[in-house]
This record gives sequence, structure tokens and C-alpha cells, in this order.
Amino acid sequence: MRKFLTALIVIPLALILMTFAVANRHDVTVSFDPFMANDPALSRTMPLFLLLILVAALGVIAGGCAVWFGQRRWRRAARRHEADARAARGELAGLRAQAAVAKPEPQRLPVPSGMGLYGPAGRDKQRATL
Repeated sequence: MRKFLTALIVIPLALILMTFAVANRHDVTVSFDPFMANDPALSRTMPLFLLLILVAALGVIAGGCAVWFGQRRWRRAARRHEADARAARGELAGLRAQAAVAKPEPQRLPVPSGMGLYGPAGRDKQRATL
């Protein structure tokens, strides 16, 4: 099912990107020099579709980095809680081991001789043999 849904999304997206690339294959000049518009020192000529795909990819990377840095606090808290839980598990195991060693054997009361559990002949109140 997962592969089907992936194919259902990826195949149309790939077709749209190919159509976009074929329709926008003319070259554009990208200038990184804001002071000299006529003769830019930092410029690059590339197809328009490549420029837009690169800008989209850079946006995805920048967004991913922003989210990753934004979640730093939660990752730190998760590591701290995991360390606390690990320490608590170790302490619990130690306490259980101490309790098992210190636990006395339960004492058994001696059975009265000559008498059964319910009377002298081992019978209950209705005189049934046990």
C-alpha cells in the first residue's frame, strides 16, 4: 500500500516537473551583484527550470534546518528524560535485588499432632471425612 501511495504521488509530480522543464528551458541570467546591473561581477546563466528547482531545493533545506534548530530544546529534554529513566531503572533493579536478599523465608506453623485441620478425627462440622 505504501509503495502504491508513493507511486501515486511521485509519478504525477515527476510528470509535472518534466513538463515544467520543457516549457521553461530558455536561459536566464542570475545576478548576485546589486550595485552593477549592466555588467554584474557575480552572475550565472542557467535554464529557468534549473534555477527554480535549485531555489525550491534550497528552500526545503533551509526549512529543514530551521525546524531542526527549533526542536533542539525538545531533543535535549528527551535525552535528559531518557537518562533519568535509565538511572531510575538501574536503581529499581538494585532495590529489587536488595529486597530479594533481605526477604525472610515465610515461617510455617507446625501442624498440631493428633488433630486434623477441622477436629480430632479429621472431619468437618457435618462429620464428612477430609
